[in-house]
Amino acid sequence: MHPAVFLVALLSTLGIAAFTVIRVARLLATRRESPSADVTARLEELERGVQGLQQELAETQERLDFTERLLSTAREGRRLGS
Repeated sequence: MHPAVFLVALLSTLGIAAFTVIRVARLLATRRESPSADVTARLEELERGVQGLQQELAETQERLDFTERLLSTAREGRRLGS
C-alpha cells in the first residue's frame, strides 16, 4: 500500500473516531446538567415518600421503645411481687 493512501485512511479513521467520542461526551455532559421536568418531578415525589417512611419508622421505633419499657416494668413488678 502506498504511504500516502495509508496516511489518508488512518487520518480518516481517527477523525471519525474522535468526532464520535466528542459527540458522545457532549451528549452525556448535557444530559447530566439538565434532567427533564418529568425526572425532576419523580425524584421529588420519591424524596417525599422516603421522608414519609422515615417519619413512620421513627414513630414505630418510639412505640417499640415504649412497649419495651412497659414490658420491662411489668417483669420487674412480677419479680418483686413473687
